[in-house]
This record gives sequence, structure tokens and C-alpha cells, in this order.
Amino acid sequence: MNMPLNASRRSFIRTAALAGAAGYAALSAPASPLQQQEEQEPFSLLGEKSRLRKGDRDILVAAEIAEALAVTTYSNIIASSPFFKQLPDDDQGYLKAAVQEEMSHYLLEQSVTDQPSPFTEFFYPANMFSDSQTTLNILVTLEDAFIAAYLVGVRNFTTQNLRVTAARIMGIESDHRTLARVVGGDVSPSTGGPIEAITGIQGVSESIDPPNNNGYERTLCWTSIEQAVNALLPFVDFNTAKKAGFNTSQTFAFHPFTPTLPSPLGEFTSFGGC
Repeated sequence: MNMPLNASRRSFIRTAALAGAAGYAALSAPASPLQQQEEQEPFSLLGEKSRLRKGDRDILVAAEIAEALAVTTYSNIIASSPFFKQLPDDDQGYLKAAVQEEMSHYLLEQSVTDQPSPFTEFFYPANMFSDSQTTLNILVTLEDAFIAAYLVGVRNFTTQNLRVTAARIMGIESDHRTLARVVGGDVSPSTGGPIEAITGIQGVSESIDPPNNNGYERTLCWTSIEQAVNALLPFVDFNTAKKAGFNTSQTFAFHPFTPTLPSPLGEFTSFGGC
């Protein structure tokens, strides 16, 4: 018997929250902004983990879910989308680099939380991966969500190290959104192209010209990580996926791997960024 939508949403949020709290010791009271400024923030992984607060952990676990979904999406585009094989080499290179970057983000976040994503099987709309328009619409939709979610981290993380790290990752997600829009114009006629407009998370069909069509990143008016979780719900929850018209007869699994980033100059290095 299917659960009501509200129950599914509560169950999802509770699962993510419980995952964030698993094995977590009693928490001290949140530090004031002044205390945070006065404290010397360590740049080591061990130091960052020792300072992790529940709200930080909740954001990081939600980010892990998002990154696992991103890796799964890019991996399946590369492996099975007919349009991918007919893209110019530089466009294929964009997508191949993106999956490496998303996997790196996932592993970094997991290294801080010491736990994997609580969701590793994902639903998608019908014709995802086989239809180029559907695939790029969903890809941009997800990148829109990831950008806004990391901006929640910039707003709500309790340490400078995590806020800067969220901003660094958000910048890469912004690159990915732009590059997905670049790819649209290069989709071959035999695989549904060229794609001249792409619809993202706001439900508006937007011309791909120019691909970088933001003067400022879109926050989607999100101020809490629960809003990002709700946006991802159709991708992880059966009942919500069904209600959204997704294909619930098939799921796609997240397969972690060891990534190789395109350039050592763009590697994580440390929480201090240098």
C-alpha cells in the first residue's frame, strides 16, 4: 500500500536526518558568530570533523545524496545516451570531466561525515537517457538544485571552512549547468537536436543562447536544506516519483569509484583552499 505523499516526505527527511545523526555524540550549543571568528579553524580533515555540528552534518548528508545522484546521472548519460556518442569531442570531454568532479565532491563530503549516502538507487522521468531533450532538461534541473543547495550551505554552515568549501563546489556546479546548455546546441539532428531551449527547475523553457545566462546564481529562495531535500524527493522516493510521473519500473544505481580530476591545479588541497 502506498504511503501518503506527506508521509513519504517526512520519511525521507527523517531518513536523511537520522543518517546525519547516526553515531553522533551529544552536541554542544551552537557557537555565536563572534565565537566562530575568534576560534582558529583547522585546515585538516581531522580538525574539521572534530568541529562538525548537527546542522552541518545534515547539510553534508543531503549534499552526499545530491552528489550520488549527479554521478549516477552523468555516468548513465555517458554509458547509454545515444546523443552522447555523436557529440563533438570537447562536449564529451565536458561530461566526462563532470562525473569525475561530482565523484570527488561526494568523497570529500563522505570523508567529513564518515558515512555514505543513505540513498543509492534513483528514479528518473520516462525517456531519461534515451531522449536528448528530456535528459538535458533533467540535467540542468539537477544542477539548478545543486547550486541552490550549496548556497544554503554558504548561508548556514557554522564554520568558515565549510562555507568556503560549499562556495568552491557551487562554482563547479555552475560550470556544469552552463556546459549542459552548451551541449544542447551540439546535439545532432539524428538524436533530437539541435536543442535550442532547455527547461530547468523553475519550469521555464530558456534559450541556450547564451549558455551562461545568469548574472547571479539563482538561490530559488531556499534558506534551509529541507527545501533542497524536497526538490530531490522524486528521484529517491517511490511514491513521490510516481506522483511526479517518473518511471518507477526502473531504478539506476550509484556506483562509487576513485576519480581523477582534470587538473591538479583544481584539486581540493585543503579546507583552507591552499
